[in-house]
Amino acid sequence: MSPRIESGQLCTVEPVDPRDIHPGDIVLCKVRGTEYLHFVKSVQDGRFQIGNNRGHINGWIGHHAIFGRLVKVEP
Repeated sequence: MSPRIESGQLCTVEPVDPRDIHPGDIVLCKVRGTEYLHFVKSVQDGRFQIGNNRGHINGWIGHHAIFGRLVKVEP
């Protein structure tokens, strides 16, 4: 399975209120000092479970680690 967003594609991310983040959203987040685009898999008590498009779960992060939601990907 290939990634939904290829390396080098221009992505537009907009700020988002944590209350408006839902499973299925793609967010720009910081994990262990590195920024990634990840799927939100689950939301629970102000925490967000993130993962990739291959079904792997990366773990839980707080709203402070989310910079915005993906709104556009250029081809």
